[in-house]
Amino acid sequence: METNYVTRDNFGMYANSSNGPGPQLMGANTLLGNDVYNKDDEDLGDIKEFMIDMRSGKVAYAVLSFGGLLGMGDKLFAVPWAALALDTINKRFTLNVPKAVLKDAPGFDKDRWPAMSDHTWASGIHKFYGTPYSAD
Repeated sequence: METNYVTRDNFGMYANSSNGPGPQLMGANTLLGNDVYNKDDEDLGDIKEFMIDMRSGKVAYAVLSFGGLLGMGDKLFAVPWAALALDTINKRFTLNVPKAVLKDAPGFDKDRWPAMSDHTWASGIHKFYGTPYSAD
């Protein structure tokens, strides 16, 4: 079964695209598990978690799971929210990174999460994905 924000919509908020919140405002729970593809239509994985900056209330990163087999050996990546685009036609996210490049991206495993609030770490992640970073 395909998992996307429409199939995860328990409240019917996306049932009528002319009314309701989407796609400018989306429910976080409906976006969990959504696929991420690049512009070459390569499957890059799916969204496992959202990291929210508690000072600003904004989503800082989406945690992308990539690789492995049946959930085993997956590598996790903190992708800056600004690096992702919602593809409302295919009902998935787009990340403009070739699959071969993502394999070498800074990542982590589920048992060893990085200190995402560390400015040096955050600066490096944003530099890798080509998104602006401000330590404010």
